[in-house]
Amino acid sequence: MGVSKRTLQQWKSSGKFTAHVDECGIEFFYTKELLAVPEVKEMIESCWDEEMKTTPLRPYTSIELFAGAGGLALGMSKAGFHHVMLNEVDHDACQTLMKNRPDWHVAEGDVRKLNFGAYKGKVDLITGGFPCQAFSYAGNKGGFEDTRGTLFFELARAVKEVRPKVFLGENVKGLASHDGGRTLEVIRNAIAELGYTLIPPRVLQAIKYQVPQKRERLILVAIRNDLFCQNDFQWPSPYHRVMTLKDALFAGELFPTDVVPGAGQQYPEKKRRVMEQVPMGGYWKDLPLDVQKEYMGNSFHLEGGKTGMARRLSLFEPSLTLTCAPAQKQTERCHPTETRPLTVREYARIQTFPDEWQFTGNMASQYKQIGNAVPVNLAYAIGRALIRLLNNIERRQPDSSERNE
Repeated sequence: MGVSKRTLQQWKSSGKFTAHVDECGIEFFYTKELLAVPEVKEMIESCWDEEMKTTPLRPYTSIELFAGAGGLALGMSKAGFHHVMLNEVDHDACQTLMKNRPDWHVAEGDVRKLNFGAYKGKVDLITGGFPCQAFSYAGNKGGFEDTRGTLFFELARAVKEVRPKVFLGENVKGLASHDGGRTLEVIRNAIAELGYTLIPPRVLQAIKYQVPQKRERLILVAIRNDLFCQNDFQWPSPYHRVMTLKDALFAGELFPTDVVPGAGQQYPEKKRRVMEQVPMGGYWKDLPLDVQKEYMGNSFHLEGGKTGMARRLSLFEPSLTLTCAPAQKQTERCHPTETRPLTVREYARIQTFPDEWQFTGNMASQYKQIGNAVPVNLAYAIGRALIRLLNNIERRQPDSSERNE
């Protein structure tokens, strides 16, 4: 839940909460005893089960830009959206989309070359996980024109041409504080110029939404001004518990079967000998001192925890955020009980892709596609929240599409 080990130790030593020990010697707190912790109280009192019953009043249509391997698109589809078009520039990712959903209209290529005029007034939602290039702030208004040259501008241009009821953007959580908040302010002003109102952005932790991974994404939801007075958008409720790597790799709530063996990277023998000495949940500081110094080299003397180096995941915790490669020295993602990087399928399960979702391209490309994706279950939860919003708009203004000019 993002609580530091130091805080946990303080809870224990101060007697604020009582620590218990299981048969394996692992210390833990009972959830029911942590109701004073807001994040825990939120999970206990969650409306997840009720929200799972969400269904669209009518078929809602959507366009997705920067679709990647389909994590966001699949979650939105599960929630009830019908994609009329998805755009992606990466060839392998496009092949992945078409292989798994041949009925989806995938427009491969540079988004700058797309014209969205044919969809004007015909689409309820536009989504996009736009890459966040630096904004130049060349203009003075800090609005739509000042985003030109960035891929957010292309998302904004699509919104301007289509005029959907709602649009959603997602990005790394660092966007919220980038350049002292100026980048987000430019985006906010651009959204206002388009005739939309931005809901106060929120960083969502994937672990709260049935995703066994400590991934965080900044979510932007904007509603067209003529519909905003009807806004009662509610962020999705969290799931009742946090999923762990064990939930991803073995049969249970997330998957009906254990993960099947599959293709994946392997360690060179020298690195394998180092990694096999790291305990489950441990990292380079758990190695013998002489091995630490040899493995870390000059980094051994630098400040900072460097906790991603020589890191072995734990079955009993969510995975660390997946990167585009599982064996990078700075962001190691070693299997919890075997001395090897996570396989492609294990990567996909941690991102909550279903086992039948297949990835195309070489192994490096597949890892990259999965590592860049929005976790499917997180997207599904957000999608249900958007369906509820559109349902409310539909109930209150059933002919709103006629005023889509």
